[in-house]
Amino acid sequence: MSVPKDLKYTEEHEWVRFEEDRAVIGITDYAQEALGEIVFVELPVEGAEIVQGDSFGAAESTKAVSELFAPVSGEIAEVNDLLVDSPELVNADPYGDGWIVKIHTDELDESEVESLLDPSGYEELIEDEEDA
Repeated sequence: MSVPKDLKYTEEHEWVRFEEDRAVIGITDYAQEALGEIVFVELPVEGAEIVQGDSFGAAESTKAVSELFAPVSGEIAEVNDLLVDSPELVNADPYGDGWIVKIHTDELDESEVESLLDPSGYEELIEDEEDA
């Protein structure tokens, strides 16, 4: 299971990568593996505001439907339209082509970023869940 070192993570298994004036958001390798084959991704609309910790969409698999939670607050700058016709990209490449949304970060609250898990913290979370 892959946990890239350049990302931040949530306890709900979303990841965020900060790039210049955007934050790219998706679900982790662990999450996509637990969900199984993703068959549909409910995407928000561009321009919508999302708030850290609130649901902004859902991923539906052959096993279950899982809400997607915002790792940070901001305005949706872009949604991954490829997921409309190819939701399986989330399974195939969760940290690359399977990203879900990008948000503007010009008004990013640093305390939100500080509340996220670093890679080692996320790895500990996974270990705890697997041991439970």
